[in-house]
Amino acid sequence: MKSHLNSQKVNTMEKVLMPLWLFLYLQCFLTGNLVGSFALPSGAHPVPIISMVGSQVVLPCSWKGSQKEMTPSACHIQWMSPPDTVFEQLGEDKWQAAEFEGRVEVPLEKLSSGDCSLIIKDVQIGDTGRYESFVVVDGVRSKSSRVFVQSVKLSVTDHKSQQSHKPGEDLVLELYTSHSFAVVFQSRNSSVWESLWKRGDKNTERLEKHPQFEQLTIKNLRSSDEGIYKVLDENDLSVSTVQLYVEENSSSFRIHQGHEKITADAAPTSSCSALLLMSVLLSCLQVLHLH
Repeated sequence: MKSHLNSQKVNTMEKVLMPLWLFLYLQCFLTGNLVGSFALPSGAHPVPIISMVGSQVVLPCSWKGSQKEMTPSACHIQWMSPPDTVFEQLGEDKWQAAEFEGRVEVPLEKLSSGDCSLIIKDVQIGDTGRYESFVVVDGVRSKSSRVFVQSVKLSVTDHKSQQSHKPGEDLVLELYTSHSFAVVFQSRNSSVWESLWKRGDKNTERLEKHPQFEQLTIKNLRSSDEGIYKVLDENDLSVSTVQLYVEENSSSFRIHQGHEKITADAAPTSSCSALLLMSVLLSCLQVLHLH
């Protein structure tokens, strides 16, 4: 009888303690995985950033006020473009992904003010995507120790322009970046793209790559050069598109053509006016004759 009562007490205590243990477990689990996150901006909605190929872009990030005891030399920052790590920095130690080598940084001197923004230089079309920043609170690279800070949506667009030149002039094509690899051309009356230039090609009589700047010059333009020029990167992604018009006629000749067109358009109008006048005169003569 006594053992039966003891068994009932044990069962009752288990029923009472089970919800309590479950509550404590969830509290510990959430605290362990969200350490320090209450003091950081949520950054749940990505900040939209738009940039052009070849320019410099800043992806915003700020942890100011979240880790007051943390000095810049001890601050561990991680930037990802899920699921890949793009950049990581702990004090003077830095790591960059191969495709971003030499193009990304988080200035150490700005970390003291809580600015962990990522600077991407010479931005490329392939850099388009979502980026997320984290502070690693214990200095160990593991998901349980990372605190999410900010999400950024980066959109990189190519350059588009129109140019008009006279025969004999030069066309200077901006390549914009050292990652530009080739230039292709589609003439005005064709649907076929022709390879015009590739990085490493030697200069020719009509094609010249500038020795210092990212520019390609097409010399002594002809009417057959009219069309579309595309600058492509190593992945055949468009860096820029230029629509070229080669003006065969001078401006004075175009004005003369326009005047001739106006005169030609006015001729039918004059004929119609003369016929109308004659009709009115005939009508008047008929009325006088009747009287």
